[in-house]
Amino acid sequence: MKRFALFVGIGGISSLIQFLLLIIFIETKLLTEVFASAAGYVLSSLFNYWANYHFTFKSSRSHSETFPRFVIAVCIGLFCNTVLFAAFLWLFDNYLPIPWVENYLVAQFIATGITVFINFAVQKIWIYRNH
Repeated sequence: MKRFALFVGIGGISSLIQFLLLIIFIETKLLTEVFASAAGYVLSSLFNYWANYHFTFKSSRSHSETFPRFVIAVCIGLFCNTVLFAAFLWLFDNYLPIPWVENYLVAQFIATGITVFINFAVQKIWIYRNH
């Protein structure tokens, strides 16, 4: 349970980084919503890898062994996050608009919440197994 709490805390910081990048990319019109979400996810994953490697899982495995696996895990998480984000954004933009907050923020919040559990399972079972 302690490991999951650390994972969620580090994920929370990573999510804040992702949300900040999402807002910057969208509000400055650098990227569309879906690409902004994906870019924020990828960039925040770098912090996530470093922190989980050192604190959550205290891995003794080499980076050459864990990082390639993490990249694959990020691809899995990126796929889940992006598909969920796009689906919820479409839903909110077309059928359930929320008048007091930007739809993309709500869509990202829900997508992130679901993706957390997928990411923990992949990292615990596959990347940092036996730690």
